[in-house]
Amino acid sequence: MEFKRPVFQALTQRFLSGTDLIQVISGPRQIGKTTLVKQLFELPHWKGLYAIADGIQNDIAWIESQYNAAVIMQKQLDLPVILAIDEIQKIPNWSETVKRLYDQQRFNGKVNIHWVLLGSSHWLMQKGLSESLAGRFEQWNLTHWTFTELSEAFGISPEQYVYFGAYPGAMPLIDDEARWKSYVRQSLIETVINKDVLLMHTIEKPALLRRLFELGTRYTGQILSYTKMMGQLQEAKNTTTLAHYLKLLAQAGLLLGLDKFAMDQARKRNSSPKWQVMNNALLGALTDVDFEQSQADKKRWGRMVESAIGAHLLAHAKDDLEICYWNESNAEVDFVIKKGSQYIALEVKLGHDKVTGLGQFAKQFKPHKVYQLSDGGLSWQQLLMMDPRTLF
Repeated sequence: MEFKRPVFQALTQRFLSGTDLIQVISGPRQIGKTTLVKQLFELPHWKGLYAIADGIQNDIAWIESQYNAAVIMQKQLDLPVILAIDEIQKIPNWSETVKRLYDQQRFNGKVNIHWVLLGSSHWLMQKGLSESLAGRFEQWNLTHWTFTELSEAFGISPEQYVYFGAYPGAMPLIDDEARWKSYVRQSLIETVINKDVLLMHTIEKPALLRRLFELGTRYTGQILSYTKMMGQLQEAKNTTTLAHYLKLLAQAGLLLGLDKFAMDQARKRNSSPKWQVMNNALLGALTDVDFEQSQADKKRWGRMVESAIGAHLLAHAKDDLEICYWNESNAEVDFVIKKGSQYIALEVKLGHDKVTGLGQFAKQFKPHKVYQLSDGGLSWQQLLMMDPRTLF
């Protein structure tokens, strides 16, 4: 049986309950948005019409033509129709056209069309929604797959998750590592950078953005200021440009900088970022060593595990969890997870490494709980199987 992400059941219930709100599904490329729509189409309660706006430029009439086709289908079949439009943010002023058609449909009440809008750029989707569609939609921000989902769908181990990451389309290729690396680099990384970043934003220095991504991926799990990054990026003229490019990479689901935990928001904003890939496949694909060699190198493997834990936390974060780090002098806590007014400290240490930050953090901030991942207590493998909310 084909694996279905939890959002499938939630969306099914929305449609069966008779909601007429537009369902907006956003998230990085290659996480199953199109597959989700295909699975919805297979249910007998309705028919589906899928259209992709990739390559459609400056033509809002195209949106109306897809809607008209859905109306004809609904009348002919006498069944509700799900109209799913993918990459709709590629069409300028798309939201005004959707608003007009949607409002017209609700006013007339003669057709039963369920709108589903999909987009790989959260920021662009959000801009269009806030400008024209306020009060008319529900939003689903899909993240990268969790280990639990991948394990159920593909039977992978925690160790494989650490190295091969969480792109479901790449999972069938992991037995051929050279092919897997090529697929992730060319079909995923290059496609995302070209289509979701460079094509959709004005980038003065594309080469700098690419180098920032490569360097940030290499430094995942490490705290490094923009100023120090500039020392390795000769094209960079100021830290503002680097911060802007990193924001675009984060919106595309590739790389972000975790903020430092602080009670003072000003100190938090001015802190150096802790670099973190959002999917460990990016780290594995850009490394020069293979799966077995990575595990044999304890220092490298420890860094990859910490990065995988960070990606795991981000995949679960959504809107109610905030993921930070903390350091002061020589003391450091790998991750601080904030939920409402509560926060917990989490240290990732393999073997018998000395923990230097948990005690000082606990004394200074009085967190709700503290955890050190270790073989004798909560292991990193166990954490990957958990929703981080259960740690509170």
